[in-house]
Parts: sequence; structure tokens; C-alpha cells
Amino acid sequence: MNKKLYDDSWMYILLLTTLIILTESIKGYTFNLLGCTITFSIILIPLMFIITNFITKKYNYKKAIFAISISTICLIGYLFIMCFAIGKEFLISDILAEVIAYLVSQTINLILCSFLIYNTKPNVILIFSTYLLSLIMFYMTYTLINLDTMSLDNYWKIYLIAMGIGGIISMPLAIIDKYIKLGR
Repeated sequence: MNKKLYDDSWMYILLLTTLIILTESIKGYTFNLLGCTITFSIILIPLMFIITNFITKKYNYKKAIFAISISTICLIGYLFIMCFAIGKEFLISDILAEVIAYLVSQTINLILCSFLIYNTKPNVILIFSTYLLSLIMFYMTYTLINLDTMSLDNYWKIYLIAMGIGGIISMPLAIIDKYIKLGR
């Protein structure tokens, strides 16, 4: 007699949603490194990718798409509620960069992760490359959409430092990701 498994994917979907809202919440908090101001949210972005990869490996591609969709809807709802709470007018252009950057980077991550799962024997270098490419896509998409409101002084220096920080955080996550088994 087969035992039916309880679908506990909602916990990981909730974790992904909480993480994306936390990432958005702390984007205004910064630290200085080598004379550049870097947002703390750069530390959390690679964690979004490992959670999505975990959902993809443990459940399936469809569940990961569902998780990204739910977290995007919750992010938009959170931003709407926060605009209302602080008395700021809600403009779709204010949240467009975050939402599009999130969706583009998660889509790239999901496609690459699925390709590695089903077509190769993933190794740490390939997994790390997917994290780094997804991080680059997040940062570049966000930059392209917000280009008119950004200061371009030291842009490349800030970009390289942010990618370095994201890369350092992605290294141990890629190692952990390699050992996540398929299925439950």
C-alpha cells in the first residue's frame, strides 16, 4: 500500500515569498565597501535562487513556477500596502524594476537549473555559474529599468563589488545545491 505524501511545498513557497519581501524591505539599507555604497539586499538575492532550485528539485518545475508567481503577487501586494501605510501614492513604475528583475532572474535560474537537472550531471561550477548569471541578470535588469534615477558615478566599481559579494555568497550555496536530491 502506497503512502500518500503530504504536500509541504507551501512552506518553501512561503519562505521564498518572505525572502523576496525581506530583500525589498532592506534595499534602502546600505553599507560602504571600498568607497562604494552597497545595499544589504545583495546578500539575500542568491538565497532566492537556492530556494527556487530546492523547490524545482524536490517537487517539480511547475511547483517552482507556482512559487515564483505567488511570491511575485505577494511582493506587489506588500509594496501596495506599504505605499498605503506610509501615505505615498502607489505608482506601478515604482515597483516595476523590482518585479521585472525578480521575474527575469528567476526565469533564467529556473531554466538553467532545469537544464542541469535533466540534461547533465550538475557539478558545483555549473551550478555556481547559474547563480552568478541569475544574479547578473537581476542586477542588470534592475539597472536598465532604473537608469534614469540612478547615479552612474562609480557604477562599474559598485557593480563589480556587488557581483563579488553575490559570488562569494553563491559559492557555498552552489555546494549545498549540488547535494539536494531529486524528489522527496
